[in-house]
Amino acid sequence: MAKRITSTVVLWLLLFAVLWFFRTDGAVAVVVAISVLTLRELYRLMDAAGHAPFGGLGMIFGGLVTLAPWTEARFGIPSYPLVALAAVVFSVRILAERAPEKRVDALTSTLFGIVYVSLLLQYLVRIVTPVPGDTIHPAGRLVLFLWVVAVAKFCDVGALLTGLAIGRHPMAPLTSPKKTWEGAAGGVLVSMGVGALVAWLGRNVLPAGMTPARAALIAAPLAAIAIVSDLVESVIKRRAAIKDSGGGVPGIGGIFDLSDSLILAAPVGYFLLQQLA
Repeated sequence: MAKRITSTVVLWLLLFAVLWFFRTDGAVAVVVAISVLTLRELYRLMDAAGHAPFGGLGMIFGGLVTLAPWTEARFGIPSYPLVALAAVVFSVRILAERAPEKRVDALTSTLFGIVYVSLLLQYLVRIVTPVPGDTIHPAGRLVLFLWVVAVAKFCDVGALLTGLAIGRHPMAPLTSPKKTWEGAAGGVLVSMGVGALVAWLGRNVLPAGMTPARAALIAAPLAAIAIVSDLVESVIKRRAAIKDSGGGVPGIGGIFDLSDSLILAAPVGYFLLQQLA
């Protein structure tokens, strides 16, 4: 637990430092790095499960997909061909580089990683990247980005602490035996409080509609989907018969163990926040 707390504090300090000194570009760089490293670990899990994905080129495509909203806003480079191009490239590669019994698994696992990790985390880049004619100040976009990350990740913290204290009823015993309904409820409540706090602290740059009360209200479904996102990673790890996706983050595990709750939270957060524009 001490290692987990230390890692959590250090990671938040690093994120604040990057956002403070490098602003939008720093946030985008962090998301792309997390996306590529998460995809790397997902492909390792898929490989362990016998699916033989194309890891190297898959990560390149994945990084480009996550970065796409930023390159489109800055340079006008359209992003829509990337996933289609990846499907074409990997469909050709399976014929030359995979045995017949592995071809379907190789193609589907590679494209699944790009869609599930890279495309969904792309929505964090969409949240933080200013667009032409934007009605939200760039500093406001940074706070909205931070709000989504904080709501998703503090749900993990709240669920862990509440579950340890009063958890009695398993939520998904076959997938993640330690998760409880009491922990989930505590996680959602903590996320609502954190969402309201971030909105209050950023009230000078956030859209007028992002009041603390509304921020707390929309934090609830975002926290709930973050729990689902965490469970999806558990499903993938169980299929690969691996406990942690990696060991790069002391007390937490791998990058996928760090980013799991953000993957589904990113698009849900984006669509919830669209209502403020």
